[in-house]
Amino acid sequence: MGRAALALLVGLTAPTAAGAGENWPHWRGPSANGISTETGLPVTWGPDTNVAWKVEMPAWTGSTPIVWGERIFLNVADGENISLWCLDRSGGETLWVRHLSDGDRRLRKQNMSSPSPVTNGEHVYVMTGTGRLAAFDFDGDQLWQRDIQASYGRFGLNWGYASSPLLVDDALFVQVIHGMRTDDPSYVLRLDRHTGETMWRVERPSDARRESPDSYTTPALLEYDGAREIVITGGDVVTGHDLATGRELWCADGLNPRNNGAYRIIASPVVHGRMIYAPTRVRPLLALRAGGRGDVTTSHLVWKTDNGPDVPTPVTDGEYFHIVNDQGIVWVLDARTGEQIYGRQRLRPGTYSASPVLADGKVYVTSEGGLTSVFRAGPDFELLAENDMDDYVLSSIAVSDGQIFLRTTGHLYAIGERRRSAGD
Repeated sequence: MGRAALALLVGLTAPTAAGAGENWPHWRGPSANGISTETGLPVTWGPDTNVAWKVEMPAWTGSTPIVWGERIFLNVADGENISLWCLDRSGGETLWVRHLSDGDRRLRKQNMSSPSPVTNGEHVYVMTGTGRLAAFDFDGDQLWQRDIQASYGRFGLNWGYASSPLLVDDALFVQVIHGMRTDDPSYVLRLDRHTGETMWRVERPSDARRESPDSYTTPALLEYDGAREIVITGGDVVTGHDLATGRELWCADGLNPRNNGAYRIIASPVVHGRMIYAPTRVRPLLALRAGGRGDVTTSHLVWKTDNGPDVPTPVTDGEYFHIVNDQGIVWVLDARTGEQIYGRQRLRPGTYSASPVLADGKVYVTSEGGLTSVFRAGPDFELLAENDMDDYVLSSIAVSDGQIFLRTTGHLYAIGERRRSAGD
C-alpha cells in the first residue's frame, strides 16, 4: 500500500487499545505482509469447536477472505461462474452476489477464482483468472469492469492466472508475467481505481524459457527514505518499478541459477523496511537491500538460502524470517543476516500451499488437508496446537477483531468470538 493508503488504514484499523481489532483488506493483511497486531486470538478449534458461524462454499479456491468492518468479500467459483460474494460479518449471511465472469475451469489445484479481492474500506476490487477486473461499492453497485485479456491478449500461464491486484492510493497495479503458453510479452499495468482506465502499461522482458516466465505472485510495495517502488518477481528475476511511470529502476538476477525451464514462481515477494525478500522455486531465496539502480544482482544481495518455499509466502517481523515449505518443514532465519536460528522443524506431514500468518507471537499455517498448526514465533520452536478441519484448503487465513477466518472447500469458518474495539 502507498503512504496515503497506509495512513488511511492505520487511521481506520490501528488498535485503540491492546488487542483491538483490525481489518484484513489484502490477502496478506493490513500491512500486506502477513502480520496482524492483534492479541488474544484463538489457538484451538475444530469443525464444531470454537466456531462462531460457518457458511457453505461451493468449491475450493486459493483466494483469501477480505474483511472490512461489517463486510466479508470472497472471490467464488461455482460451476462455470465466478462471482464476488459479500457476507455480513456478524453471522455470515449473504448480503449480495455479483457475477464477474463465465468460463471457470480447473487446472489441477487451480481455478479462476484464485486472485484475492482488495479494498480500501470504500470500494472493493476483484480480479478473475479469466482476466475480468471489476470495482464495486460496499452496496454491490458496480463502478466499472475491464477485460484485461480483451485489451492486451490472452494470458499464457501454464496453470492459469492467479495474481491479486495491489491497491496503492488511487491506483491498482496488475501484473501479467507469463510465457509458457504465449509468445506475447509480460507486462505490468497501472489502472485508475476510480475508472479502471489504464494509466500506463510497461513490458517486462526476460530471458526465461519454457515455463520459467510464468509468475503467480502478487506485487509488493516497497517504501524507504521517502521512495516508493513496486516489486515484481517472475521470469527468473526480481525487479523494482517506478509507481508514476512503471519504468524499471533495478533488477536482480539469480532466481534460476541453473536456467531450469520449469522455474515458475508462486510465493510472492516480501518487503520489510529496507529489505526485499524474493522467493523462487525453493532455491535460492534472495534477500536484497533497497536503494539500488540498474543491475543489483551482486551489489545489493545481503544473503540467500536454499531452504526457501515453493508455494507458501514467508513472513517476517524484520527480526525473524519464518519459512514454511510445501512439506511443512519450518526454518527461522535472522531476517537481517540470513543466519539460521533453527531449521528442519517438521509440522505434521502434508502438502502446504496456504501462506503463514504471524499474529499474537504465533505463526498460523494451514495444510491442504485442513490442519492449521500454531507454533511459537521467534527463535525457539514450540508447537502450540494442531487444529484439523478435515477438508481441503488452499486459502490463507484472515484475522480481524479477534477472529480467524478460514476458508475450506466446503465452508467459510469464523473461528472464535468477535472482540470489538473499545467504544464500539
